[in-house]
Amino acid sequence: MSRFFATGSDSESEESSSADEITPKATGTTFTKQVLLLSDDEEDTKRVVRSAKDKRFEELTNLIKTIRNAMKIRDMSKCLEEFEQLCRAFVKSKNIVDKEGVPKFYIRLLADLEDYLNQLWEDKEGKKKMNKNNAKALSTLRQKIRKYNRDYETEIANYKENPDQSAEEEEEKDEAESGSSSESDDEGAEEATAKSFLKKEPVPDASKFLKGAVDDESDSDDDEDDEDWGSDAVDSSSESIEGDGTSLAKAFLKKQEDGDRQPERKKEKRKPKQRLERTEEEEAEDLQDEEQGWEKVKGGVPLVKEKPKMFAKGTEINTAVVVKKLNEILQARGKKGTDRAAQIELLHALAAIAAENNLGEGILVKIKFNIIASLYDYNPNLAAFMKADMWKKCLDCIDELLDILFNNNNNIFIGENIAEDSENLAVSDQPFRVRGCILTLVERMDEEFTKIMQNTDPHSQEYVDNLKDEARVCAIIDRLLGYLEAKGSTEEVCRVYLRRIMHTYYKFDYKAHRRSLGLQGGESKSEQDQEESEGEDSAVIMDRLCKFIYAKDRTDRIRTCAILCHIYHHALHSRWYQARDLMLMSHLQDNIQHADPPVQILYNRTMVQLGICAFRQGMIKDAHNALLDIQSSGRAKELLGQGLLMRNMQERNAEQEKIEKRRQVPFHMHINLELLECVYLVSAMLLEIPYMAAHEFDARRRMISKQFHHQLRVGERQPLLGPPESMREHVVAASKAMKMGDWRTCHGFIINEKMNSKVWDLFPEAQRVREMLVRKIQEESLRTYLFTYSSVYDSISMEILSEMFELELPTVHSIISKMIINEELMASLDQPTQTVVMHRTEPTPLQNMALQLAEKLGGLVENNERVFDLKQGVYGGYFNRDQKGGYQQKQGYQREGGGYQQKQGYQRGGGYNNQNQSNY
Repeated sequence: MSRFFATGSDSESEESSSADEITPKATGTTFTKQVLLLSDDEEDTKRVVRSAKDKRFEELTNLIKTIRNAMKIRDMSKCLEEFEQLCRAFVKSKNIVDKEGVPKFYIRLLADLEDYLNQLWEDKEGKKKMNKNNAKALSTLRQKIRKYNRDYETEIANYKENPDQSAEEEEEKDEAESGSSSESDDEGAEEATAKSFLKKEPVPDASKFLKGAVDDESDSDDDEDDEDWGSDAVDSSSESIEGDGTSLAKAFLKKQEDGDRQPERKKEKRKPKQRLERTEEEEAEDLQDEEQGWEKVKGGVPLVKEKPKMFAKGTEINTAVVVKKLNEILQARGKKGTDRAAQIELLHALAAIAAENNLGEGILVKIKFNIIASLYDYNPNLAAFMKADMWKKCLDCIDELLDILFNNNNNIFIGENIAEDSENLAVSDQPFRVRGCILTLVERMDEEFTKIMQNTDPHSQEYVDNLKDEARVCAIIDRLLGYLEAKGSTEEVCRVYLRRIMHTYYKFDYKAHRRSLGLQGGESKSEQDQEESEGEDSAVIMDRLCKFIYAKDRTDRIRTCAILCHIYHHALHSRWYQARDLMLMSHLQDNIQHADPPVQILYNRTMVQLGICAFRQGMIKDAHNALLDIQSSGRAKELLGQGLLMRNMQERNAEQEKIEKRRQVPFHMHINLELLECVYLVSAMLLEIPYMAAHEFDARRRMISKQFHHQLRVGERQPLLGPPESMREHVVAASKAMKMGDWRTCHGFIINEKMNSKVWDLFPEAQRVREMLVRKIQEESLRTYLFTYSSVYDSISMEILSEMFELELPTVHSIISKMIINEELMASLDQPTQTVVMHRTEPTPLQNMALQLAEKLGGLVENNERVFDLKQGVYGGYFNRDQKGGYQQKQGYQREGGGYQQKQGYQRGGGYNNQNQSNY
């Protein structure tokens, strides 16, 4: 049968009726082709008519749903694409939005999307893990949403103030709209069915084809529906055939389902209001109950957490039972899903049971070892630090363990070399033997303290509170030190000595400093006695501990760290010669590059402190040489372990960054980087300015300090020169004044209130350092003046020079004599008249050519020596390089352009880069 005959037209339905076509179909059977194949006319008549508003809003809601799904899976590219489509769809809906207002669901999406993007943007780790497209889409979408939301700031603010209320209003509005649209649909359906039956007599069962009637029928029982449907199918004529087809077709229409579900939705949407009313009533009842003294009990099964029973009732508590229970608890350690806090509580409970039943100190010590280990394992991540409560528990447990060990010093033996089979935990005549290492626990505690300090904001009160725990940490280390000196091995004593040294070397001993300066005259006798009874100086402690390690330690690392800490402590307390000699005798600079990064950081800190100490003592050249390596790299902050510089992800990935952060030095151990840079620049100024004046016209002049020259060039490039503000600008301005021989202006730039507060007042003996600086500025200004203006004078009186630079006459005489001896100044001294007579000895053309030839021959010999040494495999000979290291001084005169240049510098194999050239 053709499709036309299968579906039937209106004319056929009126004239003929076929028995085959009106055969009744039982409910629940499969649909045949006859039912599913509907004509286009019938599809058009049964199509749902929707308003433009519904169509536009449905399009918006579908896009919003897609965006929310993309948000759930963090697909930023999809979010961006759908958001752009949403914006275009919203522009198309402009006429409807102008009439109805901006829909609440649209505002809700804008607010939620902006919050979600901000949250993603702040998650640095998450952003790094994103692929390139998602990261780019996140940045673009964040900018777009921020710009787009400016037009809806008030609506978004209102939504954020009470999001629940706006959601309810939207739901109520949707209810009203769906109700009105359903009513209009019902009316339209009635009109359509009425028109289709105008040609015939009114059919009594026509109400069945109305949507409202279908809703009524859906509320009735299923059995009645089946009976009515069957009777209609049997009794009806061709009109009923059409009715049968259309009613079955309605089963596939969405409106039918929506109509059935509407009452349920209304019920669900009424529930929140009922809950709100309920909660208000409950609050009122609670207030009344509280006034009457009643306490409200929550319904359901009471969630009382009972402590797990350690032992069954009637079990005899002895050492074997407790050890067995301890092993059971420890077996769960490290397994997935284990509650670490509960495990610690169980161990505490087991320790209390053991103490209650007097099972001896041996089992208590073993349980305490495991409690402390569990506290360390509470944070499985190495980078994570212990919380405050866990840290306090850890310190208390270690103190209790040390108390037990001290109280039973001769009755308990502990050590890592004791096997578990040979442990003796029961009370007997034999001493207790427990497997465990108290030193390892204390070392881990010290590392945890460092991590806590690294992860605390250094400018907060919390950092100060945490730093107060260092006294307790040092006290625990001192107690352990006393215990191990009596019972520990040499290796363990060296390890605990190093821990004590690491907490001492960077602290300035003010009491010892005051005693050395004799400032206790104004104090009472009781205060002096109290200070003397408080203990020995830190210098004596450091000397005793370090010398023990030098003599007994077998590992290079502990000895290296002890030497560096000892040098640092000497330099910090201005013992320059002891610090310098210890550094040179140790030869650490030869192989420090093979050490691990923490030791290299300690070496850099020591060299910096050594340079600052030399500066305080007036050893300007030594200070410059010591600080040269660190400052010339431009990475002083990173080399000293005081922070990380911004780098590309190619140079350092996330894992390397985490490792480097764990190496950082806590803030209270930092060296002031501004003070360090100022010391270096002032030292460079005092060396470089006279050298520049002496070789002003020398084309082959070398730079002593590249960083200092860079600062000078930066100062020269500035179009406007105002008064100096930063520390660098002060040094540059002072350098320009010294170049002109104006020592007073130079002194004013280097030493003033601003520089005092930033730099000089931070030194322990600030006034002595300032006096030394003034003296050095006067002397170097005198040398610069003579280099610059010697060509102007035939002779100059030393008395006038003494008055100009406010120096004593013998000092002026000494400086000029050194310059003449070193052939830096071509002059002679006239003793009777106390004048300096200048000599103008210009070299002849022949002498100039001879000098050039000598220079070229020297270069040729040097190159030949290098090639020969490379072939022989030895690098020495010509350079007179001592393979043993040490402070080798290389002196030789090299004639350059009418003057002599003296090469002086300290040579050694590695890190202490001292080969500098100066022309004094």
